[in-house]
Amino acid sequence: MENGVIIITDAEFETEVLKAEKPVLVYFWASWCGPCQLMSPVIKSAATAYSDLKIVKMEADPNPVTVKQYQVEGLPALRLLKGGKVLESTEGAISKDKLLGLLGKHLINN
Repeated sequence: MENGVIIITDAEFETEVLKAEKPVLVYFWASWCGPCQLMSPVIKSAATAYSDLKIVKMEADPNPVTVKQYQVEGLPALRLLKGGKVLESTEGAISKDKLLGLLGKHLINN
Protein backbone atom coordinates (compact mmCIF):
# COMPACT_ATOMS: atom_id res chain seq x y z
CA MET A 1 0.00 0.00 0.00
CA GLU A 2 1.22 3.47 -0.89
CA ASN A 3 -0.48 6.50 0.76
CA GLY A 4 -3.83 4.74 1.04
CA VAL A 5 -3.54 3.37 -2.51
CA ILE A 6 -3.39 -0.41 -2.97
CA ILE A 7 -1.13 -1.70 -5.74
CA ILE A 8 -2.73 -4.65 -7.56
CA THR A 9 -2.28 -6.99 -10.55
CA ASP A 10 -4.62 -8.79 -12.96
CA ALA A 11 -4.77 -11.73 -10.53
CA GLU A 12 -6.02 -9.52 -7.69
CA PHE A 13 -8.51 -7.45 -9.70
CA GLU A 14 -11.59 -9.57 -9.02
CA THR A 15 -11.00 -9.73 -5.26
CA GLU A 16 -9.83 -6.14 -4.76
CA VAL A 17 -12.19 -4.38 -7.20
CA LEU A 18 -15.14 -6.46 -8.37
CA LYS A 19 -15.90 -7.94 -4.94
CA ALA A 20 -15.25 -4.71 -3.02
CA GLU A 21 -18.04 -3.47 -0.75
CA LYS A 22 -17.42 0.18 -1.58
CA PRO A 23 -16.72 2.06 -4.82
CA VAL A 24 -13.22 1.55 -6.24
CA LEU A 25 -11.17 4.01 -8.24
CA VAL A 26 -8.79 2.06 -10.50
CA TYR A 27 -5.76 4.09 -11.56
CA PHE A 28 -3.94 2.65 -14.61
CA TRP A 29 -0.41 3.98 -15.03
CA ALA A 30 3.06 3.20 -16.41
CA SER A 31 6.55 4.10 -15.20
CA TRP A 32 7.42 5.59 -18.62
CA CYS A 33 4.31 7.82 -18.66
CA GLY A 34 5.10 11.47 -17.86
CA PRO A 35 1.48 12.56 -17.25
CA CYS A 36 1.13 9.61 -14.83
CA GLN A 37 3.71 11.28 -12.57
CA LEU A 38 1.47 14.36 -12.44
CA MET A 39 -1.50 12.25 -11.38
CA SER A 40 0.07 10.78 -8.22
CA PRO A 41 -0.70 13.77 -5.96
CA VAL A 42 -4.19 14.03 -7.51
CA ILE A 43 -4.89 10.38 -6.68
CA LYS A 44 -3.60 10.89 -3.12
CA SER A 45 -5.96 13.86 -2.68
CA ALA A 46 -8.90 11.65 -3.66
CA ALA A 47 -7.84 9.10 -1.04
CA THR A 48 -7.89 11.88 1.55
CA ALA A 49 -11.17 13.43 0.40
CA TYR A 50 -13.30 10.27 0.34
CA SER A 51 -13.20 7.73 3.17
CA ASP A 52 -15.84 5.56 1.45
CA LEU A 53 -13.62 5.14 -1.64
CA LYS A 54 -11.10 2.39 -2.22
CA ILE A 55 -8.25 3.30 -4.58
CA VAL A 56 -6.16 0.76 -6.43
CA LYS A 57 -3.20 1.40 -8.69
CA MET A 58 -2.43 -0.94 -11.57
CA GLU A 59 0.59 -0.76 -13.83
CA ALA A 60 -0.69 -1.16 -17.38
CA ASP A 61 2.12 -3.08 -19.10
CA PRO A 62 2.31 -6.16 -16.82
CA ASN A 63 -1.50 -6.40 -16.53
CA PRO A 64 -2.85 -6.69 -20.09
CA VAL A 65 -5.99 -8.64 -19.17
CA THR A 66 -7.57 -5.86 -17.11
CA VAL A 67 -6.28 -3.14 -19.46
CA LYS A 68 -8.03 -4.86 -22.37
CA GLN A 69 -11.19 -5.65 -20.40
CA TYR A 70 -11.63 -1.99 -19.40
CA GLN A 71 -10.58 -0.67 -22.83
CA VAL A 72 -7.68 1.42 -21.55
CA GLU A 73 -6.24 3.13 -24.62
CA GLY A 74 -4.30 6.00 -23.05
CA LEU A 75 -2.47 6.58 -19.78
CA PRO A 76 -3.06 7.66 -17.14
CA ALA A 77 -6.55 6.17 -17.08
CA LEU A 78 -9.12 6.08 -14.31
CA ARG A 79 -12.14 3.84 -13.92
CA LEU A 80 -14.59 4.25 -11.04
CA LEU A 81 -16.37 0.96 -10.39
CA LYS A 82 -19.08 -0.09 -8.01
CA GLY A 83 -20.59 -3.55 -7.98
CA GLY A 84 -18.58 -4.41 -11.09
CA LYS A 85 -20.09 -1.54 -13.11
CA VAL A 86 -18.08 1.37 -14.49
CA LEU A 87 -19.57 4.62 -13.17
CA GLU A 88 -16.92 7.00 -14.54
CA SER A 89 -14.08 6.64 -17.02
CA THR A 90 -11.30 9.09 -17.96
CA GLU A 91 -8.06 8.94 -19.89
CA GLY A 92 -5.24 11.43 -19.73
CA ALA A 93 -4.11 13.59 -16.82
CA ILE A 94 -6.89 15.53 -15.12
CA SER A 95 -6.85 18.18 -12.41
CA LYS A 96 -7.61 17.52 -8.76
CA ASP A 97 -10.79 19.61 -9.08
CA LYS A 98 -12.00 17.61 -12.08
CA LEU A 99 -11.31 14.29 -10.35
CA LEU A 100 -13.04 15.34 -7.14
CA GLY A 101 -15.96 16.60 -9.23
CA LEU A 102 -16.31 13.25 -11.00
CA LEU A 103 -16.09 11.34 -7.73
CA GLY A 104 -18.47 13.76 -6.01
CA LYS A 105 -21.29 12.68 -8.31
CA HIS A 106 -21.10 9.18 -6.79
CA LEU A 107 -19.56 9.59 -3.34
CA ILE A 108 -19.97 11.51 -0.11
CA ASN A 109 -17.09 13.69 1.15
CA ASN A 110 -15.43 12.77 4.45
